[in-house]
Amino acid sequence: MDIPTMTIGRWTFRLPLVLGGMGVRISGWQLVLATVLEDCLGTLTSMGLGDLTHGMSYAEFNRTSGEALQHEIQMLRSHTNKPFAVNIMGALSNADDLIRTAVAAGAGIIVYGAGIPRTLPSVVPDPDVALVPVISSARLAQLILKQWKRYGRVPDAFIIEGPLAGGHLGFTFEQLQHLEDFRLEDILTETLEHIKPFEDASGRKIPIITAGGIYTGDDIARMLSLGATGVQMGTRFVATHECPVSEEFKRLYVNARPDDITVITTPVGMPGRVISNGFLKRLFDKQIPKPKCPFHCIHTCGRDEAGFCIAERLEKSFTGDMNEGLVFCGANVHRIDRIMSVHELVTELIVGLKASTLKQKNTS
Repeated sequence: MDIPTMTIGRWTFRLPLVLGGMGVRISGWQLVLATVLEDCLGTLTSMGLGDLTHGMSYAEFNRTSGEALQHEIQMLRSHTNKPFAVNIMGALSNADDLIRTAVAAGAGIIVYGAGIPRTLPSVVPDPDVALVPVISSARLAQLILKQWKRYGRVPDAFIIEGPLAGGHLGFTFEQLQHLEDFRLEDILTETLEHIKPFEDASGRKIPIITAGGIYTGDDIARMLSLGATGVQMGTRFVATHECPVSEEFKRLYVNARPDDITVITTPVGMPGRVISNGFLKRLFDKQIPKPKCPFHCIHTCGRDEAGFCIAERLEKSFTGDMNEGLVFCGANVHRIDRIMSVHELVTELIVGLKASTLKQKNTS
């Protein structure tokens, strides 16, 4: 049974599956390489790659961030010529510099989240580089499309991240208390309706990739049947051998229970889904020393109000200090029961997708 391909800009992928960009260094070149070799789209993170040494100036941080991103891309390029994406957080104070660095180093796709990419086409005027905003609503998609009219350009795809996604969420705490009103399926349907006039005007399809809570081949099949071009996953790829995080990090995923998952306010000023641990308990008990961040890497950073530096805490969890680190996760992390290879994971997902698609055809 044929599985639909996924085209983003001038790139076509044999499988409609995207590895999401996860910082700090979680979606490193090793994990992206394993993903693209499976004919999926891998997304390299740009968040938290620079030196976090205290006492460093912002200029030094900016320089080391760019150099670290160049290194990640060079390592990936030394193993494959397959296309890949780079994820940029719009809230980063050096976002535009990282975008230019990624494009100059050979990234064919820029994924832009944690912010509204109002001027992204001016930062990347090359039409051969695909631009993919991350959105949480049809309204935001419409806003971006209207703003990009002045550049004579439409996004090469949208990624819709629903409320069950991991990490930072584009929803308020109040909205997260009413998940039934913000189902990913409903956001997808509404977005498809809202972008159609822009597709008609531009004469080109704008692919939609859905993310957040997608765990099985059945989930992928459901999204494709509703009109999505592909799906993005993050949490399941963390629990793979190729993911560069510490083994302690992966074991925390494998051992997570439903009541371990919570949503907090991060220094970025957005809700974030995380796994409870010793650090969070001490944070809630106000037993964490005031952060001493050496630079302002995020425009909206409220480290003093939040009580911690997010880059520092994500770095600690990456290296295995699970008692002092912050651990982002998706809502379905508790379903993970083992660590597998990327090949095993993709194979499982595609087998499930084929079975679900066949079942849909037989019952229609």
